[in-house]
Amino acid sequence: MIQSIAQKEFVSTLRDRRFVVLSVLVLGLLLAATLVGRASYSTLQQERTLAQQTVNDQFHHQPNRHPHRVAHYGSFAFRPKSALSLLDSGLDSFTGASVFLEAHQQNSVNFSQAQQSGSLIRFGELTVAFVLQLLVPLLIVFLCFSAFTEERETGTLKLLLSQGVSLRQVAWGKIAGYGWAVALVVAPALALAAWLLFGQEEVAGNPDLWARLCLFVLSYAVYYFLWIVGSVVVSAWQDHARTALVTLLGCWMLGTIILPKATANVGAHLYPTITKAQMDAEVHEQAQKGINGHDPQDQRTAALKEDLLMQYGVTSEKDLPVSVPGLVMAESEAYTSKVYQQHFTDLTRTYERQNALSTLAGLLNPYQAIRPLSMSLAGSDFAHYVHFQQAAEAYRYQLVQRLNTLQAGMGYGDKERKLDAATWQAIPTFAYQAPPLRWALGYLLVPALALLLWAVGLSWLGLKVIDNTRVA
Repeated sequence: MIQSIAQKEFVSTLRDRRFVVLSVLVLGLLLAATLVGRASYSTLQQERTLAQQTVNDQFHHQPNRHPHRVAHYGSFAFRPKSALSLLDSGLDSFTGASVFLEAHQQNSVNFSQAQQSGSLIRFGELTVAFVLQLLVPLLIVFLCFSAFTEERETGTLKLLLSQGVSLRQVAWGKIAGYGWAVALVVAPALALAAWLLFGQEEVAGNPDLWARLCLFVLSYAVYYFLWIVGSVVVSAWQDHARTALVTLLGCWMLGTIILPKATANVGAHLYPTITKAQMDAEVHEQAQKGINGHDPQDQRTAALKEDLLMQYGVTSEKDLPVSVPGLVMAESEAYTSKVYQQHFTDLTRTYERQNALSTLAGLLNPYQAIRPLSMSLAGSDFAHYVHFQQAAEAYRYQLVQRLNTLQAGMGYGDKERKLDAATWQAIPTFAYQAPPLRWALGYLLVPALALLLWAVGLSWLGLKVIDNTRVA
């Protein structure tokens, strides 16, 4: 009987002109967002790959130079786009694309798309995730708000119950029928995205991306199940279709617009971040407490020099087999890196606390559960950004210390000498490897659990409401 009701609702929905118009509009936006996302991903990925290859070639083809000159010449690390970011660009537009790697300083990732765009980007971009998270639920609301009210007003609900059908069976049949209709709208866009994505040889054989995409689809299936069940329950609870529609639209506005903004404001108030000027001042103040590699008269430099003379049993710097400035630079780099790393870690923890508050709000609002889940699966959330930043810093530190070691091995009077150009070609360049799905599982746990709790809780509570609904 449930299947018969589902088929009836599905056919009736397809005959409804309102649904046809809205579904064609939403499907058109989904397909457009998919194609635009694919074009944007391809362009940005090619640009960043080319830029990374260019700076790597420039680094390898430097002329004969002193190692410390090379350390200050530095290099760039460009963050590659995640393949699934064509579905959900997440924070990619705001977190930057490249970072300058140089001696004595840890730079932040800069040159985000938001810096080069107008203020309208604050209202969101037309991405697949935007349509899936905000517009498809709105379509579900207009599809399901009269699920029970129309049956009650026309008297068909009594007729159904007289045939021995229970209210629960009617509800599950309607939920299944509406689910088929929603799948008919969403599936073509996701199929197109999968075809565009896995049509590439380097992506097709990547099981990690397949797993991410499957979880992505499953997550949104649960999300839409929540909206369909909730809409059907509200329709059964309210006496009139107009009241049910207003209630559902209020829930949509509260969940997708008001609560996310309010939560973000609360998080920023509870865990405020310092300005870049404040951070730079604090870093500069603490860095002065360490050894100064550019000041040979520095007392800490003099103490290091004395220790080296005692270690090698000589009385003059000229007799040392190592370069004192090179070792001083290595000590200075080790200290300043710790200072920068501590401040960046504190700043990252502040942002993580703000994000954690928004994620926990997913227990109260399913939209705030699907959003971090979607971004994490797409590799475009804050955690993936921090992973790139840490990888870039690890490479920067190893690069600078390797150059300091080369300088130290040049012996006394190294400032007057240069190393052969072939030296730089032997140094490996930056190559970023995105983390696998198992690395991201810890960030998926809370939002995934929130969605499942919503699915179980809403189904249990909804069925109780439907059991007590008025028939006539």
